Amino acid sequence: MEPFKLGEMEQRFAELIWEKAPIASGQLARLCAQEFGWKRTTAYTMLKRLCDRGIFANENGTVTVRMTHAEFQAAQGEQFIDEHFDGSLPLFLAAFARRRRLSSREVAQLKQMIEDYEEDKDERNT
Repeated sequence: MEPFKLGEMEQRFAELIWEKAPIASGQLARLCAQEFGWKRTTAYTMLKRLCDRGIFANENGTVTVRMTHAEFQAAQGEQFIDEHFDGSLPLFLAAFARRRRLSSREVAQLKQMIEDYEEDKDERNT
């Protein structure tokens, strides 16, 4: 199982949790019945799966977020680059830019991200 790849229903379920958390697990199961037509056991099975991946936690009947949606998306991106580009962000960007021309705004944003990263790195090293 790849920890950051979700099927369609897992993704919809995760988005529901991100929207509602913290939430009582029983209330979540009722929401899943309304939203997806799931039985209680299906909701709990799906919840366990996502908790086992470290995305959410279900402690004392309360479901909480262990990984925000943004953190999850970043992890998905890292996993994709690791699997398809040997972990090389420059190789990914080169492949991306060959298929779709970057706008001047996107190039400026990338440059700013690199400058911010270098400044943060310099601050950590001092």
